[in-house]
Amino acid sequence: MKKIDLNCDMGESFGAWTMGMDGNVIPYITSANIACGYHAGDAHVMYKTVKLAKEHGVGVGAHPGYPDLVGFGRRNMDCTPEEIRDYIAYQVGALKAFCVLHGVSLQHVKPHGSLYNMSVGNEPFIRAIVDAIAGVDKNVIYLALGGAQAPLVTKVAREAGIRVAFEAFPDRAYTPEGKLAPRSLPGAVIKDPKVAAERALRMAKEGKIITTDGSILEMQIDTICVHGDNPSAVELVKNIRSAIEGEGIAVVPMSKFVK
Repeated sequence: MKKIDLNCDMGESFGAWTMGMDGNVIPYITSANIACGYHAGDAHVMYKTVKLAKEHGVGVGAHPGYPDLVGFGRRNMDCTPEEIRDYIAYQVGALKAFCVLHGVSLQHVKPHGSLYNMSVGNEPFIRAIVDAIAGVDKNVIYLALGGAQAPLVTKVAREAGIRVAFEAFPDRAYTPEGKLAPRSLPGAVIKDPKVAAERALRMAKEGKIITTDGSILEMQIDTICVHGDNPSAVELVKNIRSAIEGEGIAVVPMSKFVK
């Protein structure tokens, strides 16, 4: 049976400020990318979110970003690869500690926001991320954007002895080059649950995405990311999971099938 993972960014609340709909979304996903305190989240939120994931049998992932709470990690920063490595290692180590507290394994690492986008096709950054992950735990999967950069990421990850999984975004528009369209552009974020579900189904069944100019790109897709920080998030993820399972595709954590 064909398998696919559904992942979602979580644990982005901070102190008295609540963000996202984690408790409502988590029953429908299989992997959670948990903020590690640099762009969002704090120690208490990290503890609670790992606990929530464990209770629902959801794979736990670290979601490290730039040290940019004000900009939510979505602003570019001029950092060296060595700084990137250290930022990743610091945050992954922090979340791994909460995994130990709850008796679960850290499944994956997915960089956040600008750090994620700036690493696409950027070999020095990719190597810095991979070095940090491999240095902390070689059993952890590196979760990266699928598409043209996949061969490079696969090569670097294999050299370091770690697994890699590739993702796609049904609720984000893609450029013809296979990159995520900037959020500042109209239509960059797709809010219609029906449209997102149709896109997710095509991704899961065929490994294809439709870009902003109507062209079709084929890519390896192991996991589909859904965002949980908008009012339609719950309906969105429910529709996506229902559509995928309705086609006989198993929705399971990526650690169950990524090799």
